[in-house]
Amino acid sequence: MENKNPAKPSRGARGRRDHWLLPVGVEEILPPAARHAEQVRRRLLDLLDSWGYDLVMPPLVEYLESLLTGVGHELDLKTFKLTDQLTGRLMGLRADMTPQAARIDAHYLRRDTPVRLCYLGPVVRTRPDEFGGAREPWQIGAELFGQSGPRADAEVLRLMLALLECAGFTGLHVDIGHVGVYRALAREAGLEGAAEEELHEALRRRSRAEVEAILADLALPRGADRHLKVLIDLHGAEAEFAAAEDALAGAGPDVRGALADLKAAWRAVDKAHSGIRWHFDLAELSGYGYHTGVVFSAFVDGYGQAIAQGGRYDEIGRAFGRSRPAVGFSADLRLLLKLRDEPAPAPSAILAPCRDDQGLRDAVRALRSRGERVVEALREGAQQDQDTGCDRELVQQGDGRWTVVARH
Repeated sequence: MENKNPAKPSRGARGRRDHWLLPVGVEEILPPAARHAEQVRRRLLDLLDSWGYDLVMPPLVEYLESLLTGVGHELDLKTFKLTDQLTGRLMGLRADMTPQAARIDAHYLRRDTPVRLCYLGPVVRTRPDEFGGAREPWQIGAELFGQSGPRADAEVLRLMLALLECAGFTGLHVDIGHVGVYRALAREAGLEGAAEEELHEALRRRSRAEVEAILADLALPRGADRHLKVLIDLHGAEAEFAAAEDALAGAGPDVRGALADLKAAWRAVDKAHSGIRWHFDLAELSGYGYHTGVVFSAFVDGYGQAIAQGGRYDEIGRAFGRSRPAVGFSADLRLLLKLRDEPAPAPSAILAPCRDDQGLRDAVRALRSRGERVVEALREGAQQDQDTGCDRELVQQGDGRWTVVARH
């Protein structure tokens, strides 16, 4: 159960505000939903560990330049800023844990072999990703550093799908693309700076008229113009991927290499996860200033936004002293729990009576050591502790032994 308080604060008889109200987009989880959320959290972390991903716990607050390294203007707008009273330097509350994982890999671990890291914790954002969304998501994710190529891309995408399945999602729909196709075509056409960014934005918005107008103004060579113009139509099911390859057959080796990597990663994941509904899209350029290769997002029926997303971002570690290949994904655990909307059953528990008895204390200790939930009554009487939620109780038998019986 999540407690939301989007209403404006009201004033009481004495003109005081209601102190229990929470900011818009900030929620708390109450019993028994909180217990269920913790069980899911443990299950997902165990899954990540079983794939060889080591858990890291970065701090919630860091110096701003570290938090925003390599992630672009969008994350800057989402980051709460504050002044460090000890140093006077500007700090920020993390809005994304990926840069923190990159810093840990580059600055602290400094291994030459691939590094697999995972994390789960709150991030805080000035604005939600969608209308009515949370501003304090629980970000869960995994990052693979030090390995390039479709095999690494496929591993991370497979792990993302395994995590969603572990969280209870089926019938997943996955969008997959490769920002390297547009990057390579832009280089071949000699686009850079404002022109490249303007065309990228038009493609991202699927504005055909705007794309054609921009290309007409640029007066590019015929082949480059045709390849960039056709990008907006290069999307669809797997069977249509061959048509995309044919449409870009005359492009340079970097474009063909990006398509080959996309195809290899896609096929590897499809073999491991049957039943996934695929949709490729070569004009999917969200996060263009951040991602450098394969990008992917997972969707479920009945919800219009991605429930998990990821991709390759090879340049993020450069500012921390090591530019390493990197690919990862993340999701919001709060959102996953909300979409699943599973009932959170009250835990089974045992009520221990209010008695000064060593045998009773020993019985309680033994039960708790076996993982049982035992609630000790704090007062005597037949009507005591009726709201404990206990379905069993400890009863003393005639021989003095304490045994567990069903509670009436």
